[in-house]
Amino acid sequence: MKKTVVLYPGLAVSHLVPMMQLADALLEQGYAVAVAIIDITNEHNLPFAAAVDRVVASKPSVTFHTLPRIQDPPVVTSDVRFLLGYSELVRRYNVHLGEFLRSMPPRSVHAVIMDSSMSSAALDVAKEVGIPAYIFVAWSASALAVSLQVPWIRTEGQLSFKELGDSPLDFFGVPPIPASHLFRETLEDPKSEVYQAMVNSFCKYFEANGILVNTTDSLEARALGALKDPRFLPRGEFIVPPVYSVGPLVEKGGERTTKEKHECLAWLDKQPEQSVVFLCFGSLGFHTEDQLKEIATGLERSGHRFLWVVRDPPRGNNSFAVYGEPDLDTLLPEGFLERTNGRGLVVKRWAPQVDVLCHKAVGAFVTHCGWNSVQEGIMAGVPMLCWPLYAEQKMNKVFMVEEFGVGVDVVGWQQGLVKAEEVEVKVRLVLESEQGERLRARVTSLKEAAASAWKDAGSSRAAFGQFLLDLADLGMEQGRA
Repeated sequence: MKKTVVLYPGLAVSHLVPMMQLADALLEQGYAVAVAIIDITNEHNLPFAAAVDRVVASKPSVTFHTLPRIQDPPVVTSDVRFLLGYSELVRRYNVHLGEFLRSMPPRSVHAVIMDSSMSSAALDVAKEVGIPAYIFVAWSASALAVSLQVPWIRTEGQLSFKELGDSPLDFFGVPPIPASHLFRETLEDPKSEVYQAMVNSFCKYFEANGILVNTTDSLEARALGALKDPRFLPRGEFIVPPVYSVGPLVEKGGERTTKEKHECLAWLDKQPEQSVVFLCFGSLGFHTEDQLKEIATGLERSGHRFLWVVRDPPRGNNSFAVYGEPDLDTLLPEGFLERTNGRGLVVKRWAPQVDVLCHKAVGAFVTHCGWNSVQEGIMAGVPMLCWPLYAEQKMNKVFMVEEFGVGVDVVGWQQGLVKAEEVEVKVRLVLESEQGERLRARVTSLKEAAASAWKDAGSSRAAFGQFLLDLADLGMEQGRA
């Protein structure tokens, strides 16, 4: 009987995709892989629904099990109480996750690897069944290092993160982080239910048998070293479990199977090398109508070619809300599409980002700083303009600019509106200036290092091998128990 690893992905495209790349790595090592899925797709037309369908169709060697649907699922809002609703949703599925794990042949499951967003609610389920539990972090090791130190960064009576504003905080293993760049809305009030839930979720990481992080030693040596340093935490009651850097786990170009080439790729084929700025803000990223008009004006004034993915804001306050079809004539300045016809292309809702970034015509990437996008940009060797929107993206922006040296900060987001003047200036900076050339040289060197991480003797292959060895040792210990 094959050794089986159960994967329990988070309910977002950005978390599902890298975990499915991890499934491929496990298959290559002879493991059977089973994926437990919470089905939230019947009521909501999500990008997540399409991603699930795609991976199920593309991975016949993986067993997918949809957990039975719960009755009256809690509403997961997109406001500050998101974490509470999400955690309650996952917790309500614990009984079905436990039933699924117990239905597997005895001792056949060697580990459960669950997404970090599922761990606070579901980690105990694996332990109750007697299966080693690992956490998969789909974001950076630097953001992980910050998160694990958050419970101790302030003490009773000190200023809250909200009161600290942009004051820099010193965390071990990363550059100084402005307090406003943390999970600010969640951590604003230390007496709130949301704050306690966030801190408790970070503390839960210490109970895992190990943490797999979607990153590479070459990119985040400092943060990874800090996570293994005995000085990392100020108190001795918590010990960071083994951390394995197993990235970059990103989609490869051409993995999305379509009947014909996407229109934007055909358009890029006609553009000069490194001449196009690509703007895309993730599967959940959107801007107001005012912001879209500022972006359009800045792009037009820059004189540079552009490929821009535009989406409508979702309808309603549900975090799993439906996205509509954007009306470009309403959202963009009058006559913009006509005036930029030929040197610009606006795509509605979605574009094959990996294929676009890897295209030789792309010379810059305006990104929301989601971790998958950061790594995809690095793997393509494209310098970035950093425009964070939510979650840990503000922290990622700091790492990208201050630590990795792969991007420039689009500062207007901090005031709530990036003006057209800044869009124009920053696009010109990356595509025309010596600073832009230095960024390109830096990201190219990181691209080469990341490309070798999974090759023989590469750092991520070695870390993954160590994880499998440690897992085997843990299984032997449990077998003797």
